[in-house]
Amino acid sequence: MLGSPVSVEVERQFVPVPSGVVHCAMAGEGAPVVLLHQTPRSWDEYRDVLGLLARSRRAIAMDTPGYGDSTPLSASEDSVERWAEVVVSLLDALEIERAALVGHHTGSYVAAEVAVAWPDRVSAVVLSSMAIAPAQERLQHSRGPAVVDEVEPAADGAHVLELWRLRAPMYPPGTELLERYLIDCLKAGPRAAEGHRVVARYASEERVGEIRCPALLLGATDDPHAYPALGRLQEAIPHARTVEIEGGMVPLPDQLPAEFAHAVGSFLDDVDA
Repeated sequence: MLGSPVSVEVERQFVPVPSGVVHCAMAGEGAPVVLLHQTPRSWDEYRDVLGLLARSRRAIAMDTPGYGDSTPLSASEDSVERWAEVVVSLLDALEIERAALVGHHTGSYVAAEVAVAWPDRVSAVVLSSMAIAPAQERLQHSRGPAVVDEVEPAADGAHVLELWRLRAPMYPPGTELLERYLIDCLKAGPRAAEGHRVVARYASEERVGEIRCPALLLGATDDPHAYPALGRLQEAIPHARTVEIEGGMVPLPDQLPAEFAHAVGSFLDDVDA
């Protein structure tokens, strides 16, 4: 599975679902795997991973409601549970009975919730850079300013530079990945920061232990937020396989797409076998 991103024909669709429309990018044929991004990104986070997984699977990268080009929910509805419902409604609309789910950061919480609440719809789950914390610590982050992605808009555009500066320490040297992040972040507007509070309101420490399907935990060794919590996740899901990706940072799927796709593809091949 390891290799350079390949050129594949990517089909973009706006799929009607009860909440509005879900925008997704699809490529390849075979067993379906749905890719769920971190906030405030979009399907673009998986642009290169999509082509690698599509060599042997039907890879589907969707925009979470309110991000990319998917219809937002009302602000009061935003939650991991509601986003998980939208994932299932997309599976229904695409007539997919069961799929593997891959989530990175925010997407991992959504993937976990689908696996717990709709176990018959999930063949396997990959949780990349998921951080679970004690409830008290988690709830502290559900209120007040977000650590990143929340700045006061400025008439001279200084807030754009501030968004860049807040994220830059979590990214490898260079501008391309930060530019892709910034496009998605500005498009998300207030949801750019709200996504972090949505995750903080989700009782992940209670839910992940209920995952019963085959599971893979991906740890990015240079992710200062998620990697230190990998041990807690391993304890919560003792049957899960763990793969650590050396040098991986917060933008793991688009930073190291070949390594990410290799880990996911090898795991799913074993599950299929």
